[in-house]
Amino acid sequence: MEPPSDTGGLSVDRVALTIGGSAILRGVSLHVAPGEFVALLGPSGCGKTTLMRIIAGIQHADSGTVRIGGRNVSAAHPAERDVAMVFQSYALYPHLTVAENIAVPLAMRRMSAWQRIPLLGGALPGTRAAREAITRDVARVAAPLGLSHLLDRRPGQLSGGQRQRVALARAVIRSPGAFLMDEPLSNLDAALRVTMRREIVEVHRRVGAATLYVTHDQSEALTMADRIAVMQAGEILQVASPEVIYRDPADLRVASFIGSPRINLLEVTAEESGRLLLEGTRTGLSTPLRGPATLGIRPEDWRLDGTGIEARVEHAEFLGDHTLLHLRLGAAPVTMRAAPSLRPVTGEALRLSFDPARALLFGADGKRAALAAREPARA
Repeated sequence: MEPPSDTGGLSVDRVALTIGGSAILRGVSLHVAPGEFVALLGPSGCGKTTLMRIIAGIQHADSGTVRIGGRNVSAAHPAERDVAMVFQSYALYPHLTVAENIAVPLAMRRMSAWQRIPLLGGALPGTRAAREAITRDVARVAAPLGLSHLLDRRPGQLSGGQRQRVALARAVIRSPGAFLMDEPLSNLDAALRVTMRREIVEVHRRVGAATLYVTHDQSEALTMADRIAVMQAGEILQVASPEVIYRDPADLRVASFIGSPRINLLEVTAEESGRLLLEGTRTGLSTPLRGPATLGIRPEDWRLDGTGIEARVEHAEFLGDHTLLHLRLGAAPVTMRAAPSLRPVTGEALRLSFDPARALLFGADGKRAALAAREPARA
């Protein structure tokens, strides 16, 4: 989707993988610039974690290249790739303290196998100085993550959020060329996930390394990432800022995956004149397309209009700051985000219009199509 870069960061170029006759990755290309936070977003089974494993060197692709810091690491051992991973399961050593868990990458890098032996290693030249330097680095990384008072505890004595911060600290202390985060918040409760989102973004900003964050949670992607790569069925459909992904999706699959509640997708027909018909009513919109198409309208883009098209209320959900209306527009179910003061009864008829500037049109191939307003849209 994007050309690889040799100026740094993380790049994958035309990475493909087939297992048992099934295409898992279909020529995936993606670039994460130095200091950039990119969320790889998609449903379970779309190939996100497989791509992450290939970048880390845990799994090998059939074809394609992986570059980290401008260096081709496609054939490199995982330890030679200069990446740090944060997993969903934390992957902490239960018999080590917090300080020892954080220190593991530095001990492996700075000390020999003999120096790491608990009793014997202490008598070897340079061991004491190396351990003191590691202790200072651990304290430096632990402080901004709120772990300073927990350094002597073991993972079993920590909460889920504290263990996730330890996993983050262990990754940060390596000062890697790239961070790979594989759904690191999935095991946390909803309130803690919101807190950890902020902490991960703050850590990323301080460290400044290219970060690829795998998630199936669109809220995480929209609130955390500089850019989002939407992935489905082994291919990346679109890479753009959260605002563009939400408001200007290039593909029907992107539009239908992003947004909660989901976007309303309505069957429309383009007349020979280019005017769009919805449920037999002209919408005031025109397009170069001809024939059947799909009109996308976000729930917040409906508005009440006494001259609009009729829809009947099937259910209303009061959610505090807004009311979510589930309606039937002809044969199509639609959802509308309305003011909290609007409390219609089941079966009541409302007349709706929508903001034509925010409407999205997709052709029969699922690709975005041009749309223009000839007159105020009434449906």
